Amino acid sequence: MAIVVQRFIRLAFRKFKTEEEDGEPSTYQLLLGVINWVIIILALLLCFYAIPSARSLLDTELRYLLTIVAVIILTIFFQRLVRYGLGRYLQKSAQNLKVDPTAFNFLKNAINAIILLISFFFIFYSIPALRAVGTTLLASAGIVAAVAAFASQHALANIVSGVFIVIFKPFRVDDMIKIGVDITGKVEDITLRHTVIRNFENRRVIIPNSTVNAETIINSNLIEEKICVHLEIGISYDSDIDRAMAIMRSVSERHPMCIDNRDAAAIAENRPIAIVRVLALADSSVILRAWAWAQNADDAFVMKCDLLKQVKEEFDRQGIEIPFPHLTLVYKKDV
Repeated sequence: MAIVVQRFIRLAFRKFKTEEEDGEPSTYQLLLGVINWVIIILALLLCFYAIPSARSLLDTELRYLLTIVAVIILTIFFQRLVRYGLGRYLQKSAQNLKVDPTAFNFLKNAINAIILLISFFFIFYSIPALRAVGTTLLASAGIVAAVAAFASQHALANIVSGVFIVIFKPFRVDDMIKIGVDITGKVEDITLRHTVIRNFENRRVIIPNSTVNAETIINSNLIEEKICVHLEIGISYDSDIDRAMAIMRSVSERHPMCIDNRDAAAIAENRPIAIVRVLALADSSVILRAWAWAQNADDAFVMKCDLLKQVKEEFDRQGIEIPFPHLTLVYKKDV
């Protein structure tokens, strides 16, 4: 009878039977496996009821037996769900972050171990004869867990922060980011414990994930990669401001890495590609700022370095003075 029921259920679920891209069973197949186990266990119980000598034993211990069976079935189901469901999610997240998905395998194993421990404790606690043992084990495990958590709180904080990075994806491998005030570079690797950044000196900066989550992050590649370069230069009060602004605009627009980021309205109004404004009137100079766009962070850095050099050279040719601190000594004849 059990075989007939199993065959009927398999036929009913056949149209839902699919394989995932990585060859793992689908959710319907997991559910079908759990139903098969339930049918097998019910068949065994019916067989025991058919034996008179075993019937009395089942009547007295059936509740405990069914509890154990239910816990085992739920444990298998949740472990498979974590293995395949969470596994696929972590794998896709790792692919989006461009990191090795095996770096997050231990997270799945840890969750499965927790599910297994909870199942054991529930089984021990549901049987009166084993309840005292289960309570003792639970108390001991709680003490051990508290001591372990206190001893490794920094490591656990890094792991939890790594999970948050996987879930919320504030950056990916190869993104140009700035963390805090003085750490800037390209993300080279992301693990559950730390993030590796390659700075402009080709050195690897290893930052704990808890520190990464606590700092402000500037991501140059999030959503779009275009960068607006700010070029600030001070000129003397005696210099021609309009000529200096025209030089900065012309030099910026001629650079090969400068892109046209104007919208349709700006193009229709014939606005310049590079905008130049008077930013401030300082103590000894007039501060001018040019806004020019580059395709990405790498081009923006190179373009800014080139523009500083080219604007300085053009200012020298056009007689635009860039003030610098100097000291004037006045000698009096009476002294």
